Amino acid sequence: MYVSTTSLAHTPTIEQQVFRIISKRKAIRASRVRKTASLARDLRFDTVDVVDIILELERNFSITIPDEVPLTTVGDFVRYVREHAAAA
Repeated sequence: MYVSTTSLAHTPTIEQQVFRIISKRKAIRASRVRKTASLARDLRFDTVDVVDIILELERNFSITIPDEVPLTTVGDFVRYVREHAAAA
């Protein structure tokens, strides 16, 4: 079993991890990523980008995000992951 030598104080929050995954998709500066930002309108993500983000979130957090879940803003992603990763 691997035990990290990093203290828990340095563990990124779910919000930080979701922001990182979203910003990395199109090399967007983290400063542009806000919880209120619309992926399509503000960040110019297309459907393929959103699907790739969903797949990355599912892998990283061991969750399933159904197709019918309305995810349009960064905050929607943060909220969904926070609610479902804690239950996993």
